[in-house]
Amino acid sequence: MRFKGRIVGAVLVVAALGASSWLARAGDATYRASVEKWRQDYEASLKSDDGWLTVSGLFWLHEGENRFGADPLNDIVLPATAGAADAGTFVLHNGKTVVHVHRGVNITLNGKPVESAELQPDSATDRLHWGDLTLYVHASGQRFALRVKDKNSKIRKEFTALHWFPIDESYRVVGRYVPYNPPKQADIPTVLGDVDKVAIVGAVVFTLHGQEYRLDAEQDEPNTLSFVFRDLTSGKETYAAARFLDTQGPQNGEVVLDFNEAYNPPCAYNPYTTCPLPTPENRLRVAIPAGEKIYQSDHN
Repeated sequence: MRFKGRIVGAVLVVAALGASSWLARAGDATYRASVEKWRQDYEASLKSDDGWLTVSGLFWLHEGENRFGADPLNDIVLPATAGAADAGTFVLHNGKTVVHVHRGVNITLNGKPVESAELQPDSATDRLHWGDLTLYVHASGQRFALRVKDKNSKIRKEFTALHWFPIDESYRVVGRYVPYNPPKQADIPTVLGDVDKVAIVGAVVFTLHGQEYRLDAEQDEPNTLSFVFRDLTSGKETYAAARFLDTQGPQNGEVVLDFNEAYNPPCAYNPYTTCPLPTPENRLRVAIPAGEKIYQSDHN
């Protein structure tokens, strides 16, 4: 009976271990599927009609009138498919930009024909639509530019595919959130040499492979944190300037950093974009072979 009891006990232990292993595999499969879904959604967003691949021009505005249209002698030369050779002007004065559209040119603002309007930089609503083109003012440091999006851009048409490291759950870590009260004000340089003022709301202290690291965080949306970082894979396996990572805000003083969802900034795909560089605090002396790799294209 005693021996039988041992056999029964052993069977129960093996069954328990088998169930535990099955649950672990099921959990791992669920996690991998969630990361794969995130990656697919990210690429779909990038390739969408309003994605970063559609950016086809970045024209720096000078003080005074900036003529725009299809005429090659304009300050802002747009694709001939736009139509009018001389469509109007963007007037920059003391940091304010006003568009004046010539009569008969079918440009709309918020779905209505526009003749004259002041445009706020990087506003989601102050965007002009002209056929397949979207035009809006972009601020980079102390400079202003007209950013042009074209649904038929060459970059979008020639896009190949993104490349990712294999999913490795060891690069999903839980860190301790350290808020900055008040937030730190930082001067963040861009890839084009401009400097933007950014509020750093806190830091996440985390352990990776037995070593402690720290990343400063910005907050672009409520209950979210964003990170611009560089690591020892940068310039080799990953984009040289930096990578981005977005997370949910802190829960009970903790933040989940999943580097499997680290992704490239827009300038990795498109030369007409302006991207921030990481602060010295966010240049990690560790290789993080997780997330997105270098994008292979003629631009790179």
